[in-house]
Amino acid sequence: QVQLVESGGGLVQPGGSLSLACAASRITFSTYKMGWYRQAPGKERELVAEIDVLGNTNYADSVQGRFAITRDNAKNTVYLQMNSLIPEDTAVYLCNARRWRPYVDYWGQGAQVTVSS
Repeated sequence: QVQLVESGGGLVQPGGSLSLACAASRITFSTYKMGWYRQAPGKERELVAEIDVLGNTNYADSVQGRFAITRDNAKNTVYLQMNSLIPEDTAVYLCNARRWRPYVDYWGQGAQVTVSS
C-alpha cells in the first residue's frame, strides 16, 4: 500500500519558519510529480507548490518568494521550507504524488501548520 507521511508541522509565530517533509513508500518516487497543497477551515484545497520529475517548480502566487519545494529522490522525500510565515498560511498541508499514463494520484494524511502569536 502506498504511503505518504508528512512531518514537521506545528505552531509558529508570524515571521517564523517551518519545514515540512513527506516520505513516500511503495512508489517509484522519481517518476512522480510531487506537490504540497493546503486546506484551511471553510476553504477549498489549494496548490501551494509542486516539483516535477526534472526538478522544475511551480508556486502559488501567495507563497512565491517565501516557500521552497525540493525533493530528494534517494530518500523518497519531498520537502517544503516555509519562511516569513503569516497567519493566512494556517492550514492543513497535504502531500501529493501524481503521475500519468496510467493516471494515479496519492495523498498524505496532512500536517497542521498554525501561524499565530
